[in-house]
Amino acid sequence: MYSRREFFKAAGGSTAAAMAATINPTALPSVLQRIADTTASPHRVARDETFWLEVQQAFSVDRSLINLNSGGVSPSPRIVQEAMKGHLDYSNEAPVYTMWRILEPQREGVRQRIARDFGCDAEEIALTRNSSEGLQICQLGFDLQPGDEVLTTTQDYGRMITTFKQRERRDGIVLKQFPIPVPDEDPQGIVRLFEENISRRTRLILMCHMINLTGQILPVKGVVNMARKYGIPVIVDGAHTFGHFDFTHADLDCDYYATSLHKWLLAPHGTGMLFVRKELISDLWPLMAAPDKMDDDIRKFEEIGTHPAANYIAIADALTFHQGIGAKRKEERLRYLRDYWANTLLTHDRFRLHTSLKPEFSCGIGTIEMIGVDTGLLGAWLWDQHRIIVTPIKHEEFEGVRITPNLFTTLEELDRFVDAMVSVLQHGIPKKFQETYQMLQESEKE
Repeated sequence: MYSRREFFKAAGGSTAAAMAATINPTALPSVLQRIADTTASPHRVARDETFWLEVQQAFSVDRSLINLNSGGVSPSPRIVQEAMKGHLDYSNEAPVYTMWRILEPQREGVRQRIARDFGCDAEEIALTRNSSEGLQICQLGFDLQPGDEVLTTTQDYGRMITTFKQRERRDGIVLKQFPIPVPDEDPQGIVRLFEENISRRTRLILMCHMINLTGQILPVKGVVNMARKYGIPVIVDGAHTFGHFDFTHADLDCDYYATSLHKWLLAPHGTGMLFVRKELISDLWPLMAAPDKMDDDIRKFEEIGTHPAANYIAIADALTFHQGIGAKRKEERLRYLRDYWANTLLTHDRFRLHTSLKPEFSCGIGTIEMIGVDTGLLGAWLWDQHRIIVTPIKHEEFEGVRITPNLFTTLEELDRFVDAMVSVLQHGIPKKFQETYQMLQESEKE
């Protein structure tokens, strides 16, 4: 936990100035004092609305609507926005000098801080644009032969499944998928499912740390250790985990891990991170070409041509914000917000939650189905009539709206969401709106 002095030291002069310029000056000393000095347990702090009211003031979100899809891409705190804007302004003074020669080298400090937080060597961290880029580096970077199998579940992220399907068409590999229970509370059973689906042709495994569809946390370490017995690499999709709940690399012990930093870390949009174990870097091809002298350098995965420096340098401000609040406090708050709406809706029989409420299997994400109501129609109604943003999920194995509040979310907003859901449950959606929605769906198919 940061002391008050350590918090200001980590923030640095520029960050502290940005915070002072963008947050209500009367709230700033109070929120930092409470973050630094409170001795209450994370469980208790998660329920302290006075504490979180002050944290909420760090965001510039639109309160005329309710954003319950921060899991797609989250708003950043003002200090992060201001830091990025400041770096971008400086970049444009003379980009070949200010951006390339001054700001670009500062990526190394960001790399070191992320590595320290993740619990690995800085030479194992590449700064990417998002999870998809990091994962595709791995998915496309392994040498595979026609007939080689790659294994994953039916619930992995669509873009990653599409990536392997392209390799099927282009390289003749075989994508093998299998279903897992929804929700699942048997980690050993998940490990067994992965093992039972391994064949003599399996060359690679892709698995989620947290499934984006439901928020299900999977037993990464168990699958990694099992796969090592067969000499099969495991690529871990951590898109929804870094900055979401409290863990380090030691809890996963994986060789390949990719995440988006603009989701739960609240970093600038278009920032991500890829971890590759140091001794395995040389065997993985980069997505874009790099010279052979970089074969064993983690930076070869960053060879994408001209790119902004501002976004990446401001990751440091997001990390300071995250650490200042505390990873465990944040985890407990996100889980509390999920339980707040979920437990209320589950008092009604027609709601079915596709997410475990046990803390070891989930955190801030929850997906809930209203039995008898089309999920897409429900999502459209919530937006049209209530200006509530949710994520309709229609999977072959289940459906429901995915709800992802964040630190900026208030209990009053969750109450309004619950009220809107119960209203649909009790009164339905007007037939005229249903007809209009159906017409739009049909037109999109044409």
